[in-house]
Amino acid sequence: MVVGSANVDLVVDVPRHPAGGETILGGNLRRTPGGKGANQAVAAARAGGAGTTFVGALGRDESADLLLASLEGAGVRTETVDRVDAPTGTALITVSPDGENAIVVAPGANSRVRVGAAQARRVAAADVVLAQLEIPLGTVTAAAVERRQGALFVLNAAPSRELPDALWREVDVLVVNEHEAADLAGAAGTPEDLAAALLARVPAVVVTLGAEGSLVVRRDTDPVRVPAARVDAVDTTGAGDTYCGVLAAALARLGLAGLADAARLAGAAAALAVTRPGAQDAVPDAAEVAALAEGKHS
Repeated sequence: MVVGSANVDLVVDVPRHPAGGETILGGNLRRTPGGKGANQAVAAARAGGAGTTFVGALGRDESADLLLASLEGAGVRTETVDRVDAPTGTALITVSPDGENAIVVAPGANSRVRVGAAQARRVAAADVVLAQLEIPLGTVTAAAVERRQGALFVLNAAPSRELPDALWREVDVLVVNEHEAADLAGAAGTPEDLAAALLARVPAVVVTLGAEGSLVVRRDTDPVRVPAARVDAVDTTGAGDTYCGVLAAALARLGLAGLADAARLAGAAAALAVTRPGAQDAVPDAAEVAALAEGKHS
């Protein structure tokens, strides 16, 4: 179960990201399905191979139709998606030649994502509940509370926000990049230092390190560094979301004890995603992920 945001991405390739007050000419505008929650749901279903349901909110507009078509095309169940009287979320994205992006999000309908009775029933049936922070924190906490005994709650704490104690108490696996880890830890340091500080609040932490792979840390085991596959990046948009979706899908099969193995699959999926433009459009399938993880991808 993925609880989160859904946006239409408006993407422009640029020679470089503009400075404050600067106008630059870019390439053609691309309009593609995105949003951290929807991206992660597509990744869990397509690249992770897990039965996936999405809880979110969309407007009553053409953008919503685009997003529903993408989700359902990937095999994601959407009956717990609300249609509300607000514009569907929109992300404005610029992508530089090295594949790095800059993003501004207008949340729109994402501000109205909720866990009502229908959503709560589906959350309670899930093995893993995955959420991010582009929706109200109260909704994220409600989703975590509604999960059944023994189900894992995975929080991708992005974009970085201060978390209430009620949410901290529910997290089984925290997934953050280095910047988010430093924000939550309230200090700078190495990935190992940051993960150790965060382990005081949660049982397991995954720190994603881009081209350097990821760091997997649990209270009861030694830290594990998971290397990244070497690829030529075209567009990093949605790569972190692909990682999170596949990680959660693998945890549904492997459980918390398999966190390092789940991170290896997630890293392979993210590596493939950055070789293609777009967010959901770039998500690989499960066979491609398995092949790269096993060193058989060409």
